[in-house]
Amino acid sequence: MRLVFGEEVQRALDRRAPLVALETSVVAQGLPPPHNLQAARACEEAVRRAGAVPAALAVIDGLVKVGLSPSELERLAGGGERVMKIGSRDLAPAIASLRTGGTTVSASVEIAARAGIRVFATGGIGGVHRGVAETMDVSQDLLALSRFPVAVVCAGAKSVLDLPKTLEALEALSVPVVGVGTSDLPSFFCRTSGLPLEQRVEGPEDAARLLSIRFNELQQGGVVLALPPPAETAIPSAELEKQMAATLAEADARDVRGKALTPFLLSELSRRTGGRTLRANLALLESNARFAGALAAAYATLQA
Repeated sequence: MRLVFGEEVQRALDRRAPLVALETSVVAQGLPPPHNLQAARACEEAVRRAGAVPAALAVIDGLVKVGLSPSELERLAGGGERVMKIGSRDLAPAIASLRTGGTTVSASVEIAARAGIRVFATGGIGGVHRGVAETMDVSQDLLALSRFPVAVVCAGAKSVLDLPKTLEALEALSVPVVGVGTSDLPSFFCRTSGLPLEQRVEGPEDAARLLSIRFNELQQGGVVLALPPPAETAIPSAELEKQMAATLAEADARDVRGKALTPFLLSELSRRTGGRTLRANLALLESNARFAGALAAAYATLQA
């Protein structure tokens, strides 16, 4: 895969500065304008303040970009053209057809690994969807996490998923899910899910040591670092589950499936909660980016 590096990222590579990869599906499909572009800029700035360099990932006119210019981010966010939602499966078709699109977790960790970037920040990972026995809807993210040596900093898995089955699938794929200051799996909008985690770290230095062992000594695949969303914007689990049930019923009534399902659920939840889930989403994205920046800096120190 040929990578095209942005100017800031190339300078960081030249001086071996810490880098944090950022997905762009949240910009292209996950958040409504103008919040999508504002969130992208806030995440980049959070990474910089934490001591690392942001590297937003995307496919632009068939080129795999590592580090986007302001105009490229605006293009993804603008809605003026039909941009793809690109997972690992979609990379070859997107490149071959000279398409433009935002990268999901699966494509992002694949690109990050090829670029030598070991830390990636997102909102929440995909996983096993509710009703999987009927739909067989399982995110590409899970297999990608097992294949590529990248630490994924997230607020756990998206609340719309079947969380127990998602944890079981990650265990089967030998992907550790490590709580950051918690022993309970966060569930995106919620700080807790009631699902215990076997491993935890207390901060970026602890996490960096874990990554160094897994990636460099054992040469194993990815790690999920689950950081609870900020308390001031998080939503209680019971309240969210009530709204979720109504939202899933609405999706079923409209026959919303596949790639369209998660964006629909997030949009409908925001409407039903008076924008509270949107505010929680924006806050957790920035929080995750900040921790990822500190982690990348700590990891770089260990490798020096």
